[in-house]
Amino acid sequence: MSELFIGLMSGTSLDGVDGVLVEFGGASPVVLAHQAIGFPEGLRADFLALNTSGPDEIHRGALAANGLARSYAAVVHALLESTGVSTHAVCAIGAHGQTVRHRPGEFDGVGYTTQLNQPALLAELCGIDVVADFRSRDVAAGGQGAPLVPPFHQAFFSPQGERLAVLNIGGISNLTLLHATPQAPVLGFDCGPGNALIDAWCQQHTGQPYDANGAWAASGSVVIGLLELLLAEPFLQKPPPKSTGRDLFNTPWLESRLSEWSRAHGAPAAVDVQSTLTEFTARTCADALQRNMSACSQLAVCGGGAYNGSLMARLQALLPDTKVLSSADLGLPPLQVEATAFAWLARQTVKRSTSSLPKVTGAQGARILGAIYPA
Repeated sequence: MSELFIGLMSGTSLDGVDGVLVEFGGASPVVLAHQAIGFPEGLRADFLALNTSGPDEIHRGALAANGLARSYAAVVHALLESTGVSTHAVCAIGAHGQTVRHRPGEFDGVGYTTQLNQPALLAELCGIDVVADFRSRDVAAGGQGAPLVPPFHQAFFSPQGERLAVLNIGGISNLTLLHATPQAPVLGFDCGPGNALIDAWCQQHTGQPYDANGAWAASGSVVIGLLELLLAEPFLQKPPPKSTGRDLFNTPWLESRLSEWSRAHGAPAAVDVQSTLTEFTARTCADALQRNMSACSQLAVCGGGAYNGSLMARLQALLPDTKVLSSADLGLPPLQVEATAFAWLARQTVKRSTSSLPKVTGAQGARILGAIYPA
């Protein structure tokens, strides 16, 4: 069987698609190529709108899924063209899909998680088997369906005699805790917001999709009372297993707290809100690490947040006894980690191997995740 897999990830930041061509079979995965494309503006707007209820959602969601498959296919073709690898040499594509709702365990005791995707169309466009729908099996087994990357973090970053944490800062932040010995159980959970609120506020007030290197945030001041109000969110104190998304941490959530603060103290400057939101993300991540792994040697940060200098500096200041570094320092650049994880998850599915960790998601047992769509 071929040991070449493609992993595709489009996360809650809604900034586009990252894809990797990965070779497995050796001591650790080897990324042969990485490609990234942004979403067409209309598609990004569609996904953002579909995070909340609206008219004709089935129709709009189906067309957005088709658009996503075309973006995914463009990344796949770019990967193959850049490496000269043929479609027949690739075993499968792991395609995560775009999360638009995430409500595990709610309403009827099972709940749901929804990733818009069109894996059949992707298989048709690429001529390669596609593995998709990674999360719903875990939810059906009573789990959160997230995070799913901790077993990959364990396989790739495996600490040598020290405690290591891996922090992915996408739209939402999730943390993986790896103990010094391989026998110790891996822990993982969503911490809270990552870039979702930071990016949304920056887009609203500067017209830019994100705060490059956190420069705008660095020019403002943290509003301490507003920060404390944000930190009072009950989800942040909830013990793992837990996961979240834009269902909770969204613009209306922020606006309600800003309104509460402004009624009592007056509206803060937009730049100070940006500084406060950046501190909020840093605090939720640092607090989660200190509560669950107080003695941690290194924190490897991946996702887009690893490129926010202000955010990274605040993490280091809040965690003086932990070395905060980029995942690139451990062999895998920040924007390749999640895509590589879903290539790894696709490989697990093809091999009929379990890839969930019940201690992480809270499911009733380990499950084989993902459904295969043959080319």
